[in-house]
Amino acid sequence: MLSNIKKTLRTNSYEKYKYSIIIPTWNNIDYLKFCLRSLKENSSFKHQIIILVNEGNDGTIEWLENQKEIDFIKSKSNIGICFGLNISRTIVKTNYIVYANDDMYFLPKWDFYIDKEIELIGHKDFMLSATMIEPNETKNPSVIVKDYGDSLSNFKEQNLLKDFDFLLKKDWYGSTWPPNIMHIDTWDLVGGMSIEFSPGMYSDPDLAMKLWKADVRYFKGIGKSRVYHFGSKSTKRIKHNKGKDMFLLKWGMTARYFVDNYLKRGQLFNGLLPDYFPSPIDSLLNRLKKAIKSIIS
Repeated sequence: MLSNIKKTLRTNSYEKYKYSIIIPTWNNIDYLKFCLRSLKENSSFKHQIIILVNEGNDGTIEWLENQKEIDFIKSKSNIGICFGLNISRTIVKTNYIVYANDDMYFLPKWDFYIDKEIELIGHKDFMLSATMIEPNETKNPSVIVKDYGDSLSNFKEQNLLKDFDFLLKKDWYGSTWPPNIMHIDTWDLVGGMSIEFSPGMYSDPDLAMKLWKADVRYFKGIGKSRVYHFGSKSTKRIKHNKGKDMFLLKWGMTARYFVDNYLKRGQLFNGLLPDYFPSPIDSLLNRLKKAIKSIIS
């Protein structure tokens, strides 16, 4: 695999960047360009941008080669986000990793509110997420649902820029979704992404569970930090791994049980999460689910 991966470094080693933003992309150049434009126009700070290019057969590589301040890693095949984020870690130049999708539009001051939160926390044991605005109804209680278009062709950018500050969302529990951010020491402590979840389905709650095992109890979504998410423009095209089953077999509970009960996803944020101990009935049900899945897998 490594023989098919090439790193291209363009950022100035002496420049002071706030965060390192890793964006995987897979033949999705139009959304990638739009995402990067939003970062350039709407960020409060200067960041290191790292693009993980899977294949890049749509002109992505040629375009990136003409950009002066974007680092990128090229893989001849689609290595997914688990391998991809881990190899991208090797060229990170700041103390913080932001993982984002290429089909996201970053709204003004998204990073200002995250930076303000990190200053208040005062330690490294956390995972933070920005709040997504999505055009369609979702099962994710952390999302703001408001339709400003589900593609670049019908995106109402100016309406969104005028309205987004008035779409109220209080800080919430349960950060796992991108765009998320953590300190590199915390990332390294738990070993980054787990490659058994390649190409990536359910790798987000798996990373959160590893953080939980490392005694991280600060999982916060920042209500004022916003991105517009067009919605899975790449993941709809890939063959999904059986991440739901893998999570159950690895951790002895479903991902839904973990994010609902341990991380309290979507509930109003109110400080550090308490330690969670499943009831005897819940423990039994989780063991039964794992046993059944082990038999039929």
